[in-house]
Amino acid sequence: MHPAVSVIFFTVTSGAGLGLIFCLGLGWPMPASPLAAFLVSLLAGGLTAAGLISSTFHLGHPERAWRALSQWRSSWLSREGVSAILTLTLLGIYALVWMMTGERVAWLGLLISLFAAITVFTTAMIYAQLKTVPDWHSALTPACYLAFALAAGALLAAGLGTATTLIGMPVAILASAALIVAWTAKLLWWNRAGTIGFSHTGSSIGTATGLGGLGAVRLLERPHSGENYLTREMVHKIGRKHAARLRRIALVTGCAVPLALCFLAMATGQPAFLFLLAFASLMAGLFAERWLFFAEARHAVSLYY
Repeated sequence: MHPAVSVIFFTVTSGAGLGLIFCLGLGWPMPASPLAAFLVSLLAGGLTAAGLISSTFHLGHPERAWRALSQWRSSWLSREGVSAILTLTLLGIYALVWMMTGERVAWLGLLISLFAAITVFTTAMIYAQLKTVPDWHSALTPACYLAFALAAGALLAAGLGTATTLIGMPVAILASAALIVAWTAKLLWWNRAGTIGFSHTGSSIGTATGLGGLGAVRLLERPHSGENYLTREMVHKIGRKHAARLRRIALVTGCAVPLALCFLAMATGQPAFLFLLAFASLMAGLFAERWLFFAEARHAVSLYY
């Protein structure tokens, strides 16, 4: 599949914003001032909104994006838009009450966390529902999206918040655990993607061309002399060495470096800047991981070409 920059930016950035919203909703301790409440809420909502807006750049007519909201009964894309709007609206109410009273409404926070998680899940299901892309069609896809959003949100909350321990554990331990869970899920995803093929879905060159009943089919020439929409959007080739190198970059910047910074934070009193550095490194790794998510995906239509 074509790795569109706007969609990569959307899934990574909005995931981080929704992860932070999730942590805020659960009551992650933050500086007790109206300004701090405003800035933290603005950052969480801003990351989410920036990602959502960037996703419209991939549309042929971005000005018509609002029409997708009417299809929420059948479309995961529509459900994502509806849940994102609800999440940001509830966040605005939550932040306003927080700034005016200095208190965080627990039940409203839990509702925000729930909708933040639902939004990430609906984003992942846009891809996981596609049987024509075997790599994506797995429960591991939403698991990875949710885990990475939580890891990014936890690191950012640890860097911005005032807590040193939560539920009896240092926040560095919690952030490290989120990272380990996320990358374990991703390694399982990569392992599955490396072993599954189109034969699993019953698709082959024979079914793609409709000539399978005549015997074994192989391509002699491309069906088109030039590019078309399908070859631009759904047929993307990436070399194995290039993919392996990007995976190493993703693992080092997205996993090894953030974990090392979390361990260093535990040994040095958990200074906020180390968590923020870990968050920045994770985001760099996630951009590489998400580029591979799209670039390595094989759509069934590619069999025809």
